[in-house]
Formats: sequence, C-alpha cells, structure tokens
Amino acid sequence: QVQLAESGGGLVQPGGSLNLSCAVSGSIFRVDTMAWHRQAPGKQRELVAQITRGGRTNYADSVKGRFTVSRDNAKNTVYLQMNSLKPEDTAVYYCYADLGYYSTNGAVSWRDAWGQGTQVTVSS
Repeated sequence: QVQLAESGGGLVQPGGSLNLSCAVSGSIFRVDTMAWHRQAPGKQRELVAQITRGGRTNYADSVKGRFTVSRDNAKNTVYLQMNSLKPEDTAVYYCYADLGYYSTNGAVSWRDAWGQGTQVTVSS
C-alpha cells in the first residue's frame, strides 16, 4: 500500500557531496514529519535530520552546517543534501515518514514507514 524509495547513495571521497532523495508512493492521505536516519556497522540507528510538513527542521549535532534536509510536499519527497562528507558519515541511510494512508476499506490509518536504506561510503 505504501512504499518509500530511496536513491542517491554511493561512494564519495572525503570532502565530497551527495544528495539523497526518498519518494513516498501508494494510497497516501498525508505525509507529516519526514526524516533521515543512519546506521553504521556495529552502531545503533541514529537520527540525522528531520523536517515537518511545515518545513521546521532538526539536525544531529554531528551534521549541523554540513547537511541540509528539504522536502517537496506535492511530490511526497524528502531530500538530504550532504556536503563536506567525512569517513564517519559512512552508513546505511534510511528514510522515514509519519504518514496517513487509505486502508482497503477507505478509512485513513496512520503509521511509521521506513525505506529499505541506501549505502553511503566516504573513503579515499
């Protein structure tokens, strides 16, 4: 019923940039808060950045000033522009959305939805 499709990961040298995107599709009523989380090997998943439907943002201290989260409500898409990348940014990046969707009976239900993840590797 609902899918989150991430793209834009890859291998980049330290100091480089990447732009991730995540599009929500399916029987969508409304997408509220969207976010990016990441999980490095041997570490817990952590919040990187989040953005409300109204555009209010919040960032992890480790990425402030380097990453920018944005969204296009008409396209149900969230973006993460990552600049000045560091080796410690290497992780699988997951898209998150708090969303309402239409059930098979037409009623609106709410759920937390996650993408499958995209690998970001920062290495020389």
